[in-house]
Amino acid sequence: MVTLQEAPSVTAPARRPRRKGDGRAAALYLAPAGILLAALLAYPIYQLVLISFYDYGQPQAAGNAPLVFLGFANYADLLSQAQFWTVLGKTVGFAAACVAGSLVVGTGLAVLASRVRSLPRMLLFLAALGAWSTPAIAGSYVWLFLFDTDFGLVNEVLSGIGLPFEHHSWTFGTLGAFGLVAAEVIWCSFPFVLVTMYAGIKGVPDEVLEAASLDGASVWRTTWTIVLPMVRPLLMIATVQSIIWDFKVFTQIYVMTNGGGVAGRNLVLNVYAYQQAFAGQEYGLGSAIGVVMTLLLLSVTGLYVRAQRRSAAWL
Repeated sequence: MVTLQEAPSVTAPARRPRRKGDGRAAALYLAPAGILLAALLAYPIYQLVLISFYDYGQPQAAGNAPLVFLGFANYADLLSQAQFWTVLGKTVGFAAACVAGSLVVGTGLAVLASRVRSLPRMLLFLAALGAWSTPAIAGSYVWLFLFDTDFGLVNEVLSGIGLPFEHHSWTFGTLGAFGLVAAEVIWCSFPFVLVTMYAGIKGVPDEVLEAASLDGASVWRTTWTIVLPMVRPLLMIATVQSIIWDFKVFTQIYVMTNGGGVAGRNLVLNVYAYQQAFAGQEYGLGSAIGVVMTLLLLSVTGLYVRAQRRSAAWL
């Protein structure tokens, strides 16, 4: 008679308890960078908040008129403007598209780079670093030239294969202009995600990948269920950085849409603040927009980090 024995239960290894001195050591390591950031950012942020509480225009800046304290009047005026909410919605949508595009392209190319030979990988990184090192203004004008209405290479190629893109204007329509600018932003932003995620993928133990391969897992399933959860902290860093960069895009929008598009149809918050502060000479209102942008970015990044820390896949 054959008796069956129960397999011994396997318990997951407990996490190493955090020692009391870890927090103090981390604080000491971060102190120099924290002091430098505080020295560079504290006074400008203080001035930004201070100016937002005053009626501060060109006469006040030139010393020809006294400062008038308004309290929260600039904020009340800003929040009561329908244009502000329209621009805010467009900014959120534009930034979300840029962040998603940068993460998808950068992570996909990082997975590809980890699986190809050294020569194609070197060429991929050289091309990516070339895009990353291109100044925003130069990159914007290159993309404008490629998509030019009359002489652009893209229109020539598309019309040459029979598509109706002869003399097509990519920057006239709202969605077309936002799409073109988003493509340029993704082009110059994905290399950061590529380098960050590639470093994380190369840190995944080979034994784990070999075990998945022996179990018959496909490349897609291995990437989705094993690699990405293990590089979740790096993905969080790349996402937070992309949110901050793409939410405050200024140069590409200003250059490629000629200051915000036809009748301001392609305005984002940074360009809107510039127009209010410098074109409209309402520095107090422009400062209020800057404060609102800072609070929004802090809120979004804080909520994202908190959600990731509560995730079961947090490492």
